Amino acid sequence: MSLAATPLDNAPFGAVIRLPEGVTDPSKLSPDDFKLLEKALHTYLVVVIPNQKDLSPKSQFELTTMFDETCNKTSQSYGHGKTFRHEDSVLKKDGTTVPSQPQVQVIGNGYWSDHHGLDNFKLTQPSQRTFHHKTLTANELENNQTRFYRWHIDSALYELSPPKCTTLLGIHVPNSDEKQKIIYEDTNEVLELTKGATAFLSGKTAFDSLSPEDKELALNTTVVYAPHPYIFISPARATSDGITMVSENKERSFGDLPPWEESKVKKLPMVWTNPTTGKQHLQFHGCCAYKLINNKTGKETPLEETRDLLQRLYRPAISPENIYCHSWKEGDLVIFYNRGVSHSVTGEFAEKDKRLMHQCNIASGEDPVCVK
Repeated sequence: MSLAATPLDNAPFGAVIRLPEGVTDPSKLSPDDFKLLEKALHTYLVVVIPNQKDLSPKSQFELTTMFDETCNKTSQSYGHGKTFRHEDSVLKKDGTTVPSQPQVQVIGNGYWSDHHGLDNFKLTQPSQRTFHHKTLTANELENNQTRFYRWHIDSALYELSPPKCTTLLGIHVPNSDEKQKIIYEDTNEVLELTKGATAFLSGKTAFDSLSPEDKELALNTTVVYAPHPYIFISPARATSDGITMVSENKERSFGDLPPWEESKVKKLPMVWTNPTTGKQHLQFHGCCAYKLINNKTGKETPLEETRDLLQRLYRPAISPENIYCHSWKEGDLVIFYNRGVSHSVTGEFAEKDKRLMHQCNIASGEDPVCVK
């Protein structure tokens, strides 16, 4: 019996994976079954393999590297590179590292001990409370509201190329009966979701939703990211939908950043072509973008206008009917195609709330491309 993918019920994209008989560790798949898994990932964009709670960090790392022949399989670092834990980075509190497998991050919430060589450590769930310009009020929190924290692709966005996929393993997750909700500020639509759900938007849906004029624009635009972008944006705050940053001239000056080189600044197409389906995906990190360049005219769009445009282009894709919010079950291994989706943390957690997950992605050896 070969590996099989079944589309998720009542979801705009995504699939659940049934492993072949006798296989419990997906890093041990045969070449033929792995090809089926890779095709499912590119086709469904997010795939879920249940009952993987005991998957070792080593196996998770090895599985992650299987999706990219160009990545450094001997790399000792997570896909965000050397400045991931920099004191001034917005990512500095996003978990810790498995000592024996430094490519795997431990993320979540609460106090933990005796975990793969880690002892007496604290995890903090990212929250709109520390990142959004306008945060939820006490009454809104009492009403069990949450927000999309930050819509993003996983990538250093400086020097290193975006990973092709991310693997995310739910080891200890909140009770699925705990519900929170997102109320869209512009439409008052209500999205109910499980506490701590991971939200995904489809880059294909985002592109397909564009007008013909915007498709032409996107296909002919390069997104230029700030050097050390997570440090650059750290004094600024995000929009309430998590798509981009509020422009108040609070970003760090380039001179206040760690040493950087122009040749290492990432300049990526706004549209990335899926190598399996041939479909176009609107893919960018709206919080870290610095400017846009029109490939036909060379015209540059400055920071504030860039943010306004990216927010407008992505907004339809995060409408309730277009996103998939994964409700975690213990042992879920979620693999998402990082070059075909963006994702966001959701959930408001108290210090006593417990959540522990393993995350892995590895920088690719090649940039994404747009094939017209």
